[in-house]
Amino acid sequence: MGKGAIKVASIDVQKLIDMLNAALSEEWLAYYQYWIGARLMEGPMRSEVEPELLLHATQELNHAVLVVNRIIQLGGTPVINPAEWTKLARCSYDEPSDPYIEVILEQNLKGERCAIQRYQEIADFTNGKDHSTHQMAVTILNEELEHENDIEDWINDINRMKEEFKKIRM
Repeated sequence: MGKGAIKVASIDVQKLIDMLNAALSEEWLAYYQYWIGARLMEGPMRSEVEPELLLHATQELNHAVLVVNRIIQLGGTPVINPAEWTKLARCSYDEPSDPYIEVILEQNLKGERCAIQRYQEIADFTNGKDHSTHQMAVTILNEELEHENDIEDWINDINRMKEEFKKIRM
């Protein structure tokens, strides 16, 4: 959005930049949470889930790139100090102090649900007012929904495995 477009846009550009900087902070935290969790994870299905979590991490990093580019296009400055990430982020970073796969997956699921809410808010805020940001938010939102579904499926699979194991032991 150029300077002329910003002037005629029926949107509070500074509020949008603030929303995008919060989202950017959350993307960096999500990237690291996925990346370090995948590296530390232990338990059933680890060999299947680890590469997928690393893929999710890469996708979170790609979201950060999109958000940074949009902030700059809007004339804003992306958050430049990592110490600000936890201050700006509504979605928390959950330290993977328990490496068990279900704990890691639950932490990531919580993060995805928060991200879904964030991008829904950005999409709603920009709908009909800023097509570029709206389209970006919807694209990221769809990937976050896919991540949520992946994690829910893995948790369900692990729970089924545990139930089968209990039946066998009886």
